[in-house]
Amino acid sequence: MTTMDLTPAKSRSRAYWAVADSWNVVRRGLTHYQRMPVNIAWQLGFPILSVLLYGYVFGSAMTVPGGGDYRDFLMPGMFVMTMAFGFINTATVMVHDATKGVIDRFRSMPMAPSAVVAGRGVTDLIVACAELTILMLTALVIGWRPEGGILGGLAAFALLLWLRFALIWVGVWLGLMVPNPEAAGGLFAVAFPLTMISSIFVAPQLMPSWLGVIASWNPISSTVAATRELFGSPSGSGDSWIEQHALLMGAVWPLILTAVFLPLAVGRFQRLSR
Repeated sequence: MTTMDLTPAKSRSRAYWAVADSWNVVRRGLTHYQRMPVNIAWQLGFPILSVLLYGYVFGSAMTVPGGGDYRDFLMPGMFVMTMAFGFINTATVMVHDATKGVIDRFRSMPMAPSAVVAGRGVTDLIVACAELTILMLTALVIGWRPEGGILGGLAAFALLLWLRFALIWVGVWLGLMVPNPEAAGGLFAVAFPLTMISSIFVAPQLMPSWLGVIASWNPISSTVAATRELFGSPSGSGDSWIEQHALLMGAVWPLILTAVFLPLAVGRFQRLSR
């Protein structure tokens, strides 16, 4: 048998073990959630509390440009906020594994170098699906009804996961940059203004003009506007270019984030042992 004959088999072997090793990392991550389901409940607690606070306490004082029920306007924003806050959990898990020596242990084992990062990404997407499902069921219970049909709902669900996928790499990179889990917890101070200065709670056109421009160009706002359109919810969109092309930018912004932070995350991971 020649060297050329062995190359395809070797390539298949590498691909197989990369998938197998990644799956083992996924199983490890899901086992932690299985043993401590309170983690998912904690991650969902803030969005659900925000729905009750803004939808029922402040909702009667809120207006939607163009008309419509404020709770219908709010719910797609809550879905996006849940996806956006997920990068804090990603960063916390990564810094915990890095400081406890878990990642060093993985790197010392005969496993695919990509398995740790890829496994973390797949785990977070699976958890994100569970979070979105629970939050959408909660929304249905309190009276929210999507009007965009099944295809629109599925497209919105996919767009939400697309944003979460992009933010995974932000979380991985930050988790490998911060020194300890306590510092990772401080990332909430970054995530909170990022979500507040967006169209999650209030339409940008109701903000002061300079702040409305910032909110409109916030990548989160594009996903919020796109999911509102797909769900058939009141949009409250203005006349700016970015707001009129929400579906396009809802797909483009996560692509840009992935293109920037995926190489940064992989590069940082590869430099850990140097």
